[in-house]
Amino acid sequence: MNRHDTELPQLGQWSSPEELRGLQNEQLARIFDTAAKSPFYAERLQSGIGFDRDGLETLPVTTKQDLRDNYPFGMLAVDKAELATYHESSGTAGTPTPSYYTGDDWIDLAERYARKIVPIGPDDTFLVRTPYALMITGHLAQAAARLEGATVVPGDNRSLAMPYSRVVRVLRDLEVSLTWSMPTEILLWTAAVRAAGGDPATDFPALRAFFVGGEPLSPARRARITEIWGVPVVEEFGSTETGSLAGQCERGRLHLWADRAIFEVHDTETGRIAPAGRGQLVVTPLYRKAMPLLRYDLADLVEVSWDACDCDWVLPTVKILGRAAFGYPVGDARVTQHQVEELVFSLPASYEVLFWRAQAHPDRLEVEIEVPGEHREAACGELSAAIADTLGANAQVTGVPVGTLVPHETLTAIRDVVKPRSLFGADEDWGKAILYY
Repeated sequence: MNRHDTELPQLGQWSSPEELRGLQNEQLARIFDTAAKSPFYAERLQSGIGFDRDGLETLPVTTKQDLRDNYPFGMLAVDKAELATYHESSGTAGTPTPSYYTGDDWIDLAERYARKIVPIGPDDTFLVRTPYALMITGHLAQAAARLEGATVVPGDNRSLAMPYSRVVRVLRDLEVSLTWSMPTEILLWTAAVRAAGGDPATDFPALRAFFVGGEPLSPARRARITEIWGVPVVEEFGSTETGSLAGQCERGRLHLWADRAIFEVHDTETGRIAPAGRGQLVVTPLYRKAMPLLRYDLADLVEVSWDACDCDWVLPTVKILGRAAFGYPVGDARVTQHQVEELVFSLPASYEVLFWRAQAHPDRLEVEIEVPGEHREAACGELSAAIADTLGANAQVTGVPVGTLVPHETLTAIRDVVKPRSLFGADEDWGKAILYY
């Protein structure tokens, strides 16, 4: 793949929302033509709607259930011989949510992911610490890093061969400069480094940035990670069904890649679909060949705005509120994970709180935080007061010893990963026959 050989839109080719809309409209008729070749959309488009913006706005949303109902290839718009990869979404229960891409689709995917304010380059060593397997996340980061000439370290985070102790060694010994993971992973690395007697701020001088995605990230947690490690945290948003959909600008805001897809917001209470506002994000990728999607409802709660940003990207901004954004009732309040996380990581860094959990009860919010004994009373008191003052909820905050929520052995263990065996000696444990762990 070579990004400079493509005719895909590049940042800076438009200077106003009107020009951007024109770019979208030019490609929209083509994606309609492509969609009409898939069994699912061939039936949906029989009504003779126009292959333009007006036609798009008459279509019902495409849902995850539609994808499941058409498993495995009911959404396919090209010959199977043109496919490069097949994937399934991570959260699927029961019938899979399929997704597939051609080689050309992958150029689009990789280019979008590579739009980073901390650029990926040939001098970088890039640790990919997200799942590979059927999800797209690890494969996407690897493709983008290779597109830009970087060296990829395929770390995975579902592999017995890559425990946290090995992650720490790889980060240090290979002089990793960029990483891709969920934000929670970096907190686990922090604890693993400290458990090994190291210091995240000084032991990894080659590190330039953390690229993160896969879960909502509060400003306080982002700031805490940067404070601990001394490098920026760059956020990314996307899905297995669509690839990268938004990236972070120099001002710290997420921008939707509206030159590569049309974005709308679906208010599920009224049924209204609009170009901005609060609701579920609806996506029409404009360059998808293998599996075109028209008005695909991601079911992620977002807030989209076309207000100008101080950066030079003329693109809409988005706040990712997550599927659990509605929260849980606690007394007269409604409490979300994002809100509690913000308060936990607003505690002083000197308290060394990295891990927490909470349970919402009708009359109180029960919270546990890992905190060293010398800071326990202060941390619990300050967090309890902050929850009451900010969220209006009664909180029972308990400090537990470090290692309670994330056991020390999880951070330090070096697992024995071997090839399958069936024949053992008389003094060997044959309980692991066939299973390779």
